[in-house]
Amino acid sequence: MDTALLARIQFAFTLAFHYIFPPMSIGLGLILVIMEGMYIKTKNKIYEEVTQFWVKIFSLMFAMGVATGIVMEFEFGTNWAAYSRYVGDVFGSALASEGIFAFFLESGFLAILVFGWDKVSPRVHFFSTIMVSLGSMMSAVWIIVANSWQQTPAGFHIVGHGLLARAEITDFWQMVFNPSTLQRLSHTLSGAWQAGAFLVISVSAFYLLKNKYTEFAKFSLKVGLALAVFASLFQLLTGHQSAAQVSSTQPAKLAAFEAHFDSLAPASMHLFGIVDEKNQQVKYGISIPGLLSFLVHGDPSKPVTGLNAFKKSDLPPVQFVFQTYHLMVAIGMTLILISLLSLFFLWKKKLYISKWWLRILVASVLLPQAANQLGWFSAEVGRQPWVVYGLLRTTDGLSKAVHSGQILFSLILFTFVYALLFILFIYLLDRKIKHGPAHPGEMKSEYDRQQEIFT
Repeated sequence: MDTALLARIQFAFTLAFHYIFPPMSIGLGLILVIMEGMYIKTKNKIYEEVTQFWVKIFSLMFAMGVATGIVMEFEFGTNWAAYSRYVGDVFGSALASEGIFAFFLESGFLAILVFGWDKVSPRVHFFSTIMVSLGSMMSAVWIIVANSWQQTPAGFHIVGHGLLARAEITDFWQMVFNPSTLQRLSHTLSGAWQAGAFLVISVSAFYLLKNKYTEFAKFSLKVGLALAVFASLFQLLTGHQSAAQVSSTQPAKLAAFEAHFDSLAPASMHLFGIVDEKNQQVKYGISIPGLLSFLVHGDPSKPVTGLNAFKKSDLPPVQFVFQTYHLMVAIGMTLILISLLSLFFLWKKKLYISKWWLRILVASVLLPQAANQLGWFSAEVGRQPWVVYGLLRTTDGLSKAVHSGQILFSLILFTFVYALLFILFIYLLDRKIKHGPAHPGEMKSEYDRQQEIFT
C-alpha cells in the first residue's frame, strides 16, 4: 500500500481515538463548575454528591485523553518529519503555549479537584474546579490555533528553499488569530459541550430507567439538558459561521462539502444524495435551490465558486467530504431536536417517566461523538491535497526515511494496543456508572475516595 496513504490512515486512526476523550473532558469540566457552583450557593448536600460522582468520570476521561494524545507527538517525528521541519516554528509555539498555559493549569489544579474535598475550603475547591475547566478549554484553544493555521496560514514568511524551506513566524498574534481560528474554536467548543452534556443526560436517563438514584439522576439530567439545549443551538450558529468562513478562505473545500461543480447562480444546497463525480452531479438526493448562495452571500442570486474553477490536482475526494459533512449536519439537527423535545417533556412533567424517550436519551451519548468525528474528517480531508493549505502538499510532508512496511507494522500495533485500552476504558466506565454516586456518610476517608477513583 502507498506509504503516504498508510501514514495518513495511522494519524487519522490515532487522532480519532484520542478525540473521543478531550471533548467529553471539556464538556464535563463545565458541568462540574455548574454543579459545584449550585452546591456553593445552596449548601444542598446532594449537589456536592452529584459533583463528586462526575469528578470520578471526569478523571477517567482526563487520564485517557493524556494517554492517547502522547502517541501523535511521536508520529510528527517519525512519519511526518518533513512536515515537522516545515511548520516546527509555528506548530511548536502553539503546542508550547498549550503546555504552559493550559495543561499545567488543568493538571495542577486537578489534584485539588479530585483529592481536595476535605483538604481545602469549599471556595478554594470551587476555584480549582473552575481552573481545571478553564485549562481544558485553553488546551482546545491552542490546538485549534495550530490546526487553523494549517487551514488558513497567516503571520509568517518562508525561509530557505527546496527541502530546507520552513515557515517562520513574523507576527505571533496574527498567527494565533488567523482567519479561521475564532470560527473553528467556537464550533469545536460547542461540540465538546454537547459531548459532555449528552454523556450526563445518557447516564442520568439510565438511572431513571433502572429506578436508581432518582434524585441524583433528575438533577444531573436537568443540568445536562440545560447545557445541551444551549450548546446545540449555539452549534447551529457556529456551524453556519464556520461554513461561511470556509467559503471565503477555502472555496474548494466548501464546494466539496456541497459537491458544487459549476460556479453557477443560484447555488443549491443538498440535504443528502450520492455524488457522481464522473458526471458532476448529485443523484438520489434533495436540494434547495439558492440556499447555498443565500447562506454564503446573503443573496440567493449570487454564484458560489465551484470545483471546476480549480485544478483537478488541487481537489479533495468529493464523495467522502460530501457524505461526512452532510452526516455531521444531520446529526447536529437531530441533537437540536432531541434537546428541544426533552425540554418540552420536562415542561409537561413527562421527561422522568417516559421510558421510550429515556431509552433514546441513553443512546444519544453516541451522537455528539459521531458528529465530532465526522466534522473533523470533513474538515481535514476537505483540506487535501494540502497539509498546509496552498503551501505544502501532504505527500511532501512525509518522512523520506520510512517505508510502508514500517508504518503498517506500527499501525497494526497501535490498533491492538488501542483496542485493549478501549476495552479497559469501557470496563472502568461501566463500573463507575453501575456503582453510582456515593451517599453522604459512605465516603469517610481519603483512602476510600482514592479507591473509588482508581478502581
